[in-house]
Parts: sequence; structure tokens; C-alpha cells
Amino acid sequence: MDEISIDMDNRKKIGLLTSGGDAPGMNAAIRAVVRAAVNSNVSVIGIRHGYDGLLKADIVELGAKNVSEIMQLGGTILKTARSADMMASEGQEKAANICKILALDALFVIGGDGSLTGGLALSRLGVNIIGIPGTIDLDLDCSDYTIGFDTAVNTGTEAMNKIRDTSSSHERVSVVQVMGRNCGYIALWCGATAGAEEMLLPENGALDIDAVIRTIIQNRSKGKNHNLIVVAEGVGSAIDIAKAIEDATGIESRATILGYLQRGGAPSAVDRMHASAMGYEAVMAYLRGERNRVVVYKRGEYMTVDLEEGLAVKRPFNHRLYQMIKMLSV
Repeated sequence: MDEISIDMDNRKKIGLLTSGGDAPGMNAAIRAVVRAAVNSNVSVIGIRHGYDGLLKADIVELGAKNVSEIMQLGGTILKTARSADMMASEGQEKAANICKILALDALFVIGGDGSLTGGLALSRLGVNIIGIPGTIDLDLDCSDYTIGFDTAVNTGTEAMNKIRDTSSSHERVSVVQVMGRNCGYIALWCGATAGAEEMLLPENGALDIDAVIRTIIQNRSKGKNHNLIVVAEGVGSAIDIAKAIEDATGIESRATILGYLQRGGAPSAVDRMHASAMGYEAVMAYLRGERNRVVVYKRGEYMTVDLEEGLAVKRPFNHRLYQMIKMLSV
């Protein structure tokens, strides 16, 4: 990495916000950005409640001490919110103007596709955006990893391990709903690590309940008397699916909705490590003079890519992994 010279007499200022859905590891990223910046003679203005807080100039100055003992915490100390105003050009122009009034040299955005898309809109209005991918969904194709995914999968797998125990004891069907409105990677990985018999994913199209029922009946004919079905929230309701299975087969079926349980809790070591490295790399990119970039983890290395190019392509679905899980389930 190139050496970075710092002019100690010209203290610069960056803004930092977390936006959209919270993800385990966001606090580790906040800590890394603040400490890397402060130790590089850059002041950090924390913006509370995401873009909504930016529009209201809800700010606080952050120093190295402010981020002590936060890496192990779930959620985000800066809080987060979704902002309908940022969807409109008037809101975007107001946010860009506030960045100028605050004299921010750059705005660091920790969030997922929607948050970074908001940053892209601001970049077109002259705001230098440095993005850090914080989303449990793993839905950004530009990065092999997004902060929060590992914790969300671990939480889901642990819950499914316990559910499977009782499902096996009662020889019932368990339908577990996990997060993932438009992206099924949490459901896919939870299905793999919990040994699910079926995964219902947005990428596989509309729900075919008859196909699910056929799978359960076929498994029973092979001697498998309990079944774990993982469903991404974007596909349908676990409650409705469990009822349809029981009505059609007479097999006792129970639904569990994990919901926001997967967003909370202490981030895993993997998430803390990626978040810390991405936060540090974001500040280094800023100090190198990079503009409108997003930090990514690609082929085992941390790097930055152009923000607009990084958001242009959605992550393709891994059909090979899906087929592997299906083959290994019975």
C-alpha cells in the first residue's frame, strides 16, 4: 500500500452514518472509521438516524474514546432509520446542501444496497461518498462479503439446530422463516448448515406448495420422518405454509419466524474482522484521494470499486450450492 502523508495543519472533516437495516458488525466498522480517521488527523462527525438524521442535521462529533467498548455490541450506536425523503430529488438536494454546510470532505455510508444507492444520488450532487457494505443479506455482487451475514447465518443455524431436535422427537415438519425479502442467501446458507430438506427462495420464483408437499411425502417414503423447511421472508409466510402442509398431509407442522432475531446480538468474530478491515480501508481510500468508492472484499483481498459500477450488478444466485444442499438432505 502507498504511503500516505498527512498535513497536520490542515485538519479535514468527514461525516459518518449507518442507514437502512442494522447489521451485526456495524459498530466495529464505526470504531474502525473513527479511530483510523482520528489517528490520521481527520475529525469525524457522526450522523444519527441515517439519512433522516442527515436531513435534520442530527450530529455529534466522535473521538477515539467515543467508540471504546462498542465492537462487541449489536445494532449501531449511531442508530438507523429509513428515509422516504431521500427517495425524492428534493430530499437528496437538501442532504447534499447540508453536507456542504457542515463542510464535510466526504460522507462515509455504512449500509446495504438502498443506503449506497442513496449515497450514489448524493455523489451526483457533488458529495464524495465512501461506502462500506453493511447488510445481512449478502446481496451486493461487487463484494464477496457484506457485514452482518455471518452472524445472521450463525443465529439462524443455532435456532434451527434446536428446532430440529424437537421436530425429530415429534416426527413433524418445521417451517422456519428467515430474513431475506429479495435475496435468499441467508435461507440458502442456513439450509446448508442446518441440514434442511427444502429451501424456499425468492430466486426460485413463486412458491409452489405442491412441490414442497411432494418433497415431504417422498422423504417420508425414504424413511425420513421429520423435515425442516427454510423459507425466506420474501417467498411467503411460514405460518401459511405450515398450515397448507398439515392440511394436505395430516403431518403435524409448526412454523417459527426468526425475524429480527437475526439482526441482533453480538457480531461474530468473522463480522468483527471484516467490519474492522473495511472501516480502516475506507479511511485509507479517502486519504489517498479516492472519490465515490465502495470498499469490497474480493478474492480474499480488501479493495475499493467505483460506487456506481459496484451497484450496477446484482449478485447472481448460486444454483450449484442449492443443488448440493438438496442432494445432501436425504
